[in-house]
Amino acid sequence: MAKYLLLKHYRGAPAPVNDVPMDQWTPEELSAHVQYMRDFAARLQETGEYVGHQALAPEGTFVRYDGEGRPPVTDGPFAETKDLIAGWMMIDVESYERALELAGELSAAPGAGGRPIHEWLELRPFLTESLTTE
Repeated sequence: MAKYLLLKHYRGAPAPVNDVPMDQWTPEELSAHVQYMRDFAARLQETGEYVGHQALAPEGTFVRYDGEGRPPVTDGPFAETKDLIAGWMMIDVESYERALELAGELSAAPGAGGRPIHEWLELRPFLTESLTTE
C-alpha cells in the first residue's frame, strides 16, 4: 500500500470547469458538496483506503527560526505564494493508478448549480525512503 495526499487549493491550481467561488454558493450547494466528500470518505473507509481528511481555513502564517533567544520570524497572515491549501485527504491505496482514479472521482464533487466542479486536485505521494545518512 502507498499513501497519498489529495490536496485541494483555494487558488494556484488551474481553474476548475465549474469555476464559481465557494463563497457564492447557496447553503444547499455547500451542503451537497460537503455531503459528497463525506460519502466519498465513508466509501473509502469501507475499502480500507481512507486515512483522514481535514478542511483548512484560508488564513495562515509562515514561521521561521531566527536564532537562539530570538522570537520566530513570521510572514503573513497570508503566504507569499500563488496557492493556499484548502484541505486535504490522505488515502492508502495499492497503486498510483488507484490514487489517480480516486483523485478524479473526488474532483467531481458538486458545486454551483449542483454541477460537478471538475476541480484540479494535487496528488502527492508520501516519501517512503529513509532520510537518515550513515
